[in-house]
Amino acid sequence: MPPTDSPAPSGASGTTYSERLHVPLRWWVQATMLLATVWLAFVVAMPPWVASALAGGLLVATYAFFAWVGSAVVAVRDGELRAGRAHVATRLLGPAEALDAEQTRRVHGVDADARAFLMTRPYLKRAVLVPVLDPADPTPYWLVSTRHPGPLAAALEGSAGAPGA
Repeated sequence: MPPTDSPAPSGASGTTYSERLHVPLRWWVQATMLLATVWLAFVVAMPPWVASALAGGLLVATYAFFAWVGSAVVAVRDGELRAGRAHVATRLLGPAEALDAEQTRRVHGVDADARAFLMTRPYLKRAVLVPVLDPADPTPYWLVSTRHPGPLAAALEGSAGAPGA
C-alpha cells in the first residue's frame, strides 16, 4: 500500500487518487509540549496525582481530536470525488484547477462564495478548485485541501473523461 500522503496508483480497485489528510507531526509535538507545560502549572497548584490525571485527560482528548481531524480522505474512485464524507460524481464536475498557496488563500478568503463546499485543513496551504456543473446543485464549486494538487486535478480530469464516469 502506498504512503497515505501520496497518490494511489491508477487502477487500484477503481481508485485513481487517494490521500489521507493527516495532521503533521509538528502539531503532535507542539501539543505534547503545551500539555507538559499545563501539567507543570497544575502540579504546583494541586496534588501531583490530580495534575497528572487532568493533564493525561487533556492529552488523550487532544490526541483523539488530532486523529479525528486527520482521518479525512480525499479520493477519486469509481467515477466519484470523495472529500471526507461528501462525494459527487465526476461527470457533474468541470475542469479541476490546482491552486498554489496564494490562490488557495484568496479563494478560501476574499474571493470565497458562501455556497461553496469546503473541505480544507489549516495545515495544508494548497488545494484544488472543482466547479460543479450540475444545474440542480446550488454549490458553485468544491475547494478541497491537498498536499498534491497537480495529481488530484489530473485524476479528476482522467475520471471525468473515463467511460461510465
